[in-house]
Amino acid sequence: MNPKEIITKIQELLITNNLDAYIIPSTDPHQSEYVANHWKAREWVSGFTGSAGTLVITKEIAGLWTDSRYFLQAEQQLIGSGIELFKMKVPHSHPYIDWLKNNLKENSKVSFDGKLFSVSLTKMIESSLTDYNIKIESNHDFIKPLWKNRPSIPTNNIFIHDIKFAGKSSIEKISQVRSIMIEKNVTCHILSSLDDIAWLFNIRGNDVKYNPVVISYALITLDNAFLFIDKNLDDDIKETFKKNNITILPYSKINDRINEFCKNQTILLNPSKINNCIFRSIPSSCKIIEDVNITTTLKATKNATEINNIKEVMVRDGVALTKFFYWLENNILQETITELSVDKKLQFYRSQQKNFVGLSFGTISAYNSHGAIVHYEPTKKTDVELMKEGIFLIDSGGQYLDGTTDITRTISLAKPKQEAINNFTLVLKGHINIASLKFPYGTKGYQIDILARKFLWDNYKNYGHGTGHGVGSFLNVHEGPQGISPNASSTLNINFEEGMLTSNEPGIYIENEYGIRIENLILCEKDKDTEFGKFMKFNTVSLCYIDKSLINIDLLSKDEIKWLNDYHKTVYEKISPFLNNDEKEWLKEKTKSL
Repeated sequence: MNPKEIITKIQELLITNNLDAYIIPSTDPHQSEYVANHWKAREWVSGFTGSAGTLVITKEIAGLWTDSRYFLQAEQQLIGSGIELFKMKVPHSHPYIDWLKNNLKENSKVSFDGKLFSVSLTKMIESSLTDYNIKIESNHDFIKPLWKNRPSIPTNNIFIHDIKFAGKSSIEKISQVRSIMIEKNVTCHILSSLDDIAWLFNIRGNDVKYNPVVISYALITLDNAFLFIDKNLDDDIKETFKKNNITILPYSKINDRINEFCKNQTILLNPSKINNCIFRSIPSSCKIIEDVNITTTLKATKNATEINNIKEVMVRDGVALTKFFYWLENNILQETITELSVDKKLQFYRSQQKNFVGLSFGTISAYNSHGAIVHYEPTKKTDVELMKEGIFLIDSGGQYLDGTTDITRTISLAKPKQEAINNFTLVLKGHINIASLKFPYGTKGYQIDILARKFLWDNYKNYGHGTGHGVGSFLNVHEGPQGISPNASSTLNINFEEGMLTSNEPGIYIENEYGIRIENLILCEKDKDTEFGKFMKFNTVSLCYIDKSLINIDLLSKDEIKWLNDYHKTVYEKISPFLNNDEKEWLKEKTKSL
């Protein structure tokens, strides 16, 4: 069936069930950003492949809500679907909840699958719509009967993440969680976030593309640790779990076991991460404490082993990138090079590096106007050839056993226009502003976001995405709880702690022309104690040259020039020992002082 046919079927189900609207999110039962194919219902119904968006279907119309990263992509992919695009966070736009309030009559009924909606979101929807006498029913799964060839829930093999990479054993981590549970007067902790569970139990898998996680739930009490997975475990893994006093139970039994094990307990859960169906299974005798998962902050603050590993990974990743850019510059007129072939070539160079497992996300290989689509991914249909002209943006990353990378570079393939040079330089100034920041302990991401945008704002320009996100250690490339964004929501109301790894990626996007983004990963470190308190700093750990042909040196301050020269010196010193002579000479020129 095509999107129009599927939507018609859902509208028929609305009529049959006496409902007025159905909401389809992008998430899975674990509130994941990237989901296994089994849960890509919104994509299956709409044809829109972006990672973020919500589809609302009423008896009369269907609408897709998404943010500025995907406006251009959604416009293209929704053609012929009959689905209207609603742009989020632009003047005069309305979130889908407000749209429902304004377009449904009193006593209307809105439905969704409660397994896919967090407790927080469900409460927000109920609170917003109840005031308008619109009722909620969260027990309808309209996708299951319609999606005939639906991919199954993945049951791929898992493996133990070696302590030489993890830095701490699962026993140590569980003990640490229990100590904090005792401090919080909690007797039971429910975990649904796949990366939190993978981190806690030192397990990895490939159930979700690009994210080495395992489809699972976990329940931690003061005496027991339960892991809910559907896997055929080999004897070594079974023995490891047994030794660590971890009980394995079927994935589908999470609700039953919560009802059985958690009676009269004080339960800690993150309402933004636990789905509404699980929440409803909690016995009424329980006291519920709503807070960020204990594992989330522990996972985000990398230990000494993880920090050392990620620094080594950055060298290997930087070598792959350097060899790739050298190849690109020297072959662009010698052979046909396209956005897709570039992606494959970079993956080849990464695959030559020690401990490489795969990509950390789909490569954004974007030539000229495609660069203005923030999360553009080339397909056979959209693929274009790179020529000796224009701007090329490539945002890519690798998963290694000892770390996760994410880096963006924008390069000119010929003599660039002055406007592009100036825009690139404004973005670079914002990037340096974040990278060189010293700040008092207790500083949060929304407090520093302006530093990345200031120079763009001074020129009446801006970008629509956040400036930075946390990054995992051989885990999700997007990891909480910290981030850099103008959004002061509770998820970003988090101190930068020593050991947190965060991206620094300001940009600018000129529709139908090009996109510019400069991204490195920065590690939060302690700087010094002063009479004014403890101060922190960022250490840029990504290693790849920044294209000097796109820099207007007249727009840079002396301190900014020094930062760039120092960075390029570090890049050359760390990367050049792994290059051949031609590559070394090429990199020496690319990293030569301004």
